[in-house]
Amino acid sequence: MPRTVKVACTQFHAGEDPELNAETAERLVRAAAAAGAQIIVLQELFERPYWANVHSQDYYSWASPLEGCRLVERFAALARELRVVLPVSFFERENNVYFNSVAMVDADGSVMGVYRKSHIPDGPGYRCMEKYYVSPGDTGFRVYDTAHGRVGIAVCWDQWFPETARALALQGAEVIVLPSAIGSENHEDPQKDSYPHWVRVQQGHAAANMTPLVVSNRYGQERIQDSPPQTYYGGSFIAGPTGEILAQVGVRELSNGNPHPAPPLEEGFALASLDLDAIAAQRVAWGLFRDRRPELYGPLTTLSGGRPVR
Repeated sequence: MPRTVKVACTQFHAGEDPELNAETAERLVRAAAAAGAQIIVLQELFERPYWANVHSQDYYSWASPLEGCRLVERFAALARELRVVLPVSFFERENNVYFNSVAMVDADGSVMGVYRKSHIPDGPGYRCMEKYYVSPGDTGFRVYDTAHGRVGIAVCWDQWFPETARALALQGAEVIVLPSAIGSENHEDPQKDSYPHWVRVQQGHAAANMTPLVVSNRYGQERIQDSPPQTYYGGSFIAGPTGEILAQVGVRELSNGNPHPAPPLEEGFALASLDLDAIAAQRVAWGLFRDRRPELYGPLTTLSGGRPVR
């Protein structure tokens, strides 16, 4: 019997009320599960508005240790009830250090482990000040052998680095999931639209590794304190093993596997079915991993591409 899994990406507007945001997330997870989804991806830090575009010590209080985290416990119980794999993005505190983390919850409700975001952005145009709040993750890239397949995880800014997807694929990821929070990142040039770039780079990761991706992004305008408003462009999607768009939130018809150029800003989920065995056979036949030359990739292990400093 072929191993077929149904995956879903969700999308919604995060308001100021964390309980309401959690209720919305749960409603979408339930709807996706009712439609047959077995792996369901929620957006980055979905419990709150994205606050890391201002400097304020007040927001450190929003973090929680994994043990006893009410958000993780709530969605672990939901995963167990629905028998779904559910990565849960949360603001983690461990002792004196803070991380942008994802708890990987298996279909029996068990927390398999935590991935901590590796690449931490800091940019004046996007007014992203995440480095003020969190440290670079210390877990390395993680792949989990879940009830519904081997799932690799990365978070938002991680998704811009081809090394991320390749590291996950090399560890045997059959599906890569990507919670995100991205949108109108350049206030100096409001006409700039990074959405097409954002989609294309992730399509490239899927195609280069012949590994499907499930991407969840928030949408709508958010404002923290007196900072300029941020508008998140949604566009959550599922890419197949050759980079084609299989499904996209709010888009009813896709054109030859291409993303919608201006996806609707609406709440919802997208669903796609993946034949993991067929994809694995296709990947092997293509020779992407057979013909790798790791001994030639030394520049990738240095920051500048030069020789390691001794």
